[in-house]
Amino acid sequence: MRPEPKKRLDTNAAESARPDLNSAFSGLDLPDLPPAAELPPAPAADSPQALWKMGRVVLRRETAHRGGKTVIVVHDFATHLPVSVIEKVAKKLRASCGCGGAVKGRTIEIQGDQPARIRTLLEAEGFQVAGVR
Repeated sequence: MRPEPKKRLDTNAAESARPDLNSAFSGLDLPDLPPAAELPPAPAADSPQALWKMGRVVLRRETAHRGGKTVIVVHDFATHLPVSVIEKVAKKLRASCGCGGAVKGRTIEIQGDQPARIRTLLEAEGFQVAGVR
């Protein structure tokens, strides 16, 4: 035995039983209101700067246990930044440097010796960068 179908409510305002409900405030006249304050433009929703202060990071050049290859390590991320933000920054670094890299814990390892390029990108993201020049 099937239950009765649900009764549908009409949501079209023009054909509604109460057409005057939408115009309840149309007759209001408030000339003494001050103008609205202008809000500063909000940062883009996809940028991490929209939610957090990025803080300070340190760059370090390493060659130990890597077969003589140079790696730039970005470490000391602020503790309030989630790993997802660190992974997004790592992806941008790898793309801009045109090389590989990895996120290990709360550090980023970028292959190759490109500290200047990494520094400029991190500063553009809102970090204060210390360490290798």
